[in-house]
Amino acid sequence: MSNFKPSKRQQSILDMVETNGFVATEAMVSEFNVTPQTIRRDLNELNAQGLLTRFHGGAGQSRSAENRPYKDRLHTGVEAKRQIAELTASLVPNGASLFLNIGTTTEAVAYALLAHENLHVVTNNINVAQILSRNESFQIMIAGGQVRNHDGGVIGLTSTDFVNEFRMDIGIVGISGIDEDGDLLDFDHQEVKTARTILKNSRKAILVADQHKFGRRAMNRMGHLSDLDVLVTDSALSEPFATICETSNIDVHIAS
Repeated sequence: MSNFKPSKRQQSILDMVETNGFVATEAMVSEFNVTPQTIRRDLNELNAQGLLTRFHGGAGQSRSAENRPYKDRLHTGVEAKRQIAELTASLVPNGASLFLNIGTTTEAVAYALLAHENLHVVTNNINVAQILSRNESFQIMIAGGQVRNHDGGVIGLTSTDFVNEFRMDIGIVGISGIDEDGDLLDFDHQEVKTARTILKNSRKAILVADQHKFGRRAMNRMGHLSDLDVLVTDSALSEPFATICETSNIDVHIAS
């Protein structure tokens, strides 16, 4: 393994996976103008070397213990997040009560909600609270706990207990990865506990996740796709995610 040197194309594949988290086989075929069989051979070799993880329909990062830096994530997939956020905001009526958790996609949703009126929001995300505070008709409550200085997330038992005091109309959550079996995955076990509580205490649970989250690994399980009512994403779902959503009666919205 130590003597393995990726080809130029293989290194480009690794760079794409590092940037996006997950890359579909079709996207690599188009990018490099080669056959699917050629891409599969590359993915098999890179997977064998432990440099990425091959999934049905594409490839994702091999590491599952550490997320990419917040500043990198904030500037990745901006247009996809904006489209997802606008569609998600259209599902929220004026006067609704809702949870918003930690993540760059939920922060995009916060921006998209600014044109609403009289929302009641509980969040464990300082950035979300600051964004929503621009609308004077909103009532915003922020969970107490440990503040993660790199992304403004509020985590810990105090945060989870605070969220558990509420029963809201809508819970909007982001996620770091979705495994092929439908498990919802994240990198921080304390963040997972609060997000799980949000899902439990929401009359309608909405997951916002772009296509790069599908097949991406993380080490902490938050729940399962079947725990959701609505999924908002930016691309048609591949197998097996489409089947899981269909059998679980999840309302899937595709932003474009």
